[in-house]
Amino acid sequence: MSNSFPRRRFLQSASAAVLLQSRKAVAAPSDRLRFAMIGVGMQGSGLLGTAIRLPNVECVGAADLYDGRHTLAKEITGNPNLLTTRRYQELLDRKDIDCIIAAVPDFWHKRVVVDACNAGKDIYCEKPMSHTASEGFEMVEAAKKNRRIVQIGSQRVSSALCAKARELYHGGAIGDVTMVELSLGRNSPNGAWQYPPPTDLSSRNLDWDTWLNDTPKIPLNPERFARWRCWKDYGTGVGGDLMVHLISGMLFTLGWNRPPRSASALGGIFRWKDGRDMPDIHAVLFDYDGIPVYVRLGLQTETPELARFMGPKGILDATGSELRHSPQNGVDTSPSYYSGSFPAQMRQEYIRQWHADHPASTGPEPVSQDPTYRGEDWDDLHPHLWNFFQAVRTRKPVAEDAVFGNHAAIACHMANESYFRKKAVFWDQASRSIKS
Repeated sequence: MSNSFPRRRFLQSASAAVLLQSRKAVAAPSDRLRFAMIGVGMQGSGLLGTAIRLPNVECVGAADLYDGRHTLAKEITGNPNLLTTRRYQELLDRKDIDCIIAAVPDFWHKRVVVDACNAGKDIYCEKPMSHTASEGFEMVEAAKKNRRIVQIGSQRVSSALCAKARELYHGGAIGDVTMVELSLGRNSPNGAWQYPPPTDLSSRNLDWDTWLNDTPKIPLNPERFARWRCWKDYGTGVGGDLMVHLISGMLFTLGWNRPPRSASALGGIFRWKDGRDMPDIHAVLFDYDGIPVYVRLGLQTETPELARFMGPKGILDATGSELRHSPQNGVDTSPSYYSGSFPAQMRQEYIRQWHADHPASTGPEPVSQDPTYRGEDWDDLHPHLWNFFQAVRTRKPVAEDAVFGNHAAIACHMANESYFRKKAVFWDQASRSIKS
């Protein structure tokens, strides 16, 4: 699958009409939800544009520290009078706002989610859920204490393809999983987060000091504003940007909801030597209760996105728009080649007995089948946003709640910690921390 953003946006737009038609019959006028957007950057603008196309959903406010995105929010909604502010707390204080969608840098996630929950607002927050392992537990507690719905934005857990993979696995298609391989590679400056900063950034239209949150104070830096994923102070690198999607899909497919026991990582900055401190190659081996999960991420070479689940009965290969089931019977179809080490008479007797024990079937030879299932891009925003809004209406739980999102994020944090510590790390459940 190509990792180009235009293709993904096209797929999201192309599926919108079908999704809207199927859902118009579900939502009644009295169910109209009013949401506010916090963060209207690259991902936030896509979330906003998608959400307002869903039935009986209305955006009534947007917050961003950069004034240019106030203009963008008004353009996306087609509402020149849309309430916009630099202070997201103003939106949380509004009684006429039902829920929040937040797409802010990783190092802002905890503050926004905890504040939203404490203000009595349900919230959809972009992935990864947290910037550090400890923050995730504060977010889980805030959601629990305030009885708020928190959904994290790894969209594939709401996709039909992930649901089919889950159905096949739990139906015994490959037997009990024995190994998982997850991989994704990009090969472009855009894919490596070298985004062009807004050309008009200044202290007049950007509250830079507030944007820095609790990180070290530095002069306004347009590259750090636009490319924050490159630095540990603000983001979580390829782990939080790419790995968390793969891990979330794996957890959902297999029905797991826990962090790994250990992680051992290798990587480095091999190509994008632009001042970043997050690796552009990251290979990780996780231990999920004895089951090895290997993850390969890179910004050097474009490779298809793939989640491969292996078991004694075969393989499930999941990509962005396709799921292939390759059954295996796991039995010998001919005498063992080890018999070539036998003396001639022994070998002949062995082969004769083997054929006696394995009589050839009569009739036509069997036809192998590798069924393939195709669907929309599993990172399509529409289904995931729709599930969130329906949960806000019905109060039914979501699949990717704060606990699930925290467990997926912990895996990414462990991968990063192993990389920076240059040694294997382990999850200590008692102290809820990462140990060397």
